[in-house]
Amino acid sequence: MLQVITSAWSLLLGMGLLMIGNGLQGTILGVRGEIEGFSTLQMSVVMSAYFVGFLGGSRLAPEMIRRVGHVRVFAALASFISAVMIMYPMLTEPVAWALGRVVIGFCFSGVYVTAESWLNNAANNENRGQALSLYMIVQMTGIITAQGLMLVGDPAGYETFVIASILVSVSFAPILLSISPTPAFDTTKPMTLRELMGKSPLGCVGMFLLGGVFSAQFGMSAVYGARAGLTLVEISTFVAAFYVGAILLQYPLGWFSDRMDRRFLIMLAGIIGACGAATAMMFGSTSFPFLLASAFVIGGMSNPLYSLLIAHTNDFLEHEDMAAASGGLVFINGLGAIAGPLITGWLMGDDVFGPSGFFLIILALLAATAVYAMYRMTQRAAIPVDETGKMSPLYPTASPVAFELAQEVAIEAAEADQETQDVA
Repeated sequence: MLQVITSAWSLLLGMGLLMIGNGLQGTILGVRGEIEGFSTLQMSVVMSAYFVGFLGGSRLAPEMIRRVGHVRVFAALASFISAVMIMYPMLTEPVAWALGRVVIGFCFSGVYVTAESWLNNAANNENRGQALSLYMIVQMTGIITAQGLMLVGDPAGYETFVIASILVSVSFAPILLSISPTPAFDTTKPMTLRELMGKSPLGCVGMFLLGGVFSAQFGMSAVYGARAGLTLVEISTFVAAFYVGAILLQYPLGWFSDRMDRRFLIMLAGIIGACGAATAMMFGSTSFPFLLASAFVIGGMSNPLYSLLIAHTNDFLEHEDMAAASGGLVFINGLGAIAGPLITGWLMGDDVFGPSGFFLIILALLAATAVYAMYRMTQRAAIPVDETGKMSPLYPTASPVAFELAQEVAIEAAEADQETQDVA
């Protein structure tokens, strides 16, 4: 781990600052939208727009990097991100914000692709898994830290938006000034969605449903807090609780994942997460501690599910097909992420379910994941635990490059296990 920090500290520092800026702009928009009188439907379109841009960026950024290089893409996208963050308080119109979120999503996706290719280049076979784990921790820690900065400025003013813009601008300095080697960039041709669905129906369906869950958390949790009448401190704490749960419960679930039928664990995580959402619907409006506990449980179950579904899919793939499956799974998850805020915003409308619609959609999606996992357990025999691969930590905030990096870690671990068995 120390070797990873020594070789990639500038990248990790820069990405940490970047995630603080990204987490801050997502939360402040939810609060500011309530102040400006935007409807939940308008805010859902704004929040969904980020994932439209992110999915587009994951497709187009690799070609941009191949044409003009990592450094130019990195610097260009940084300037756009900072500009859009300053634009938000100047143009307080839903259409302008939605367009800005498309640009922000596209740029962040391109930035992640660039940074993660550098991370992969800085790591080697011995520490690639540690590098990925540390990178994921930095991402989640950045989003959690961002919620504390919500209290620095008045959400009705400019200060918080300026802080987010400054953090993003500064984040690129340690990366561009300290990382000299430019890695070779290449991506794997993705497996067709039909092939992927045939290999792992649960992996595909689960990734689509989970995309909706994550985008609701990332995009609409602050909107829920504002609509539910929470104070600024409570909103910040509430949003942070999702990601604290994600960090703390990722590794315990990963430990269980490598020791039991993953479909059963996916079903169990879906049930527990759905129960957390149901608890919030019943008691969250009257008890803030119950609301925080529910957010912790939902985040702690749903975010590790991302890694669980990837590991489950890998169990039915040959090593040479794992990287090819990455593009398809990211695309499926992205479609779910685009739909998530739109459905959530409709359910949160005053003429539908109101603020509790936020938890209703999460409950429905996690329950559907659990039910489908239960169904799949009846359709195919479980793979013996000693023949399954290791689960690599990965969060939905990662780009396809980190996804392929996680696949490389899984392949290397499987090959190491096979060599050990052959020697024995």
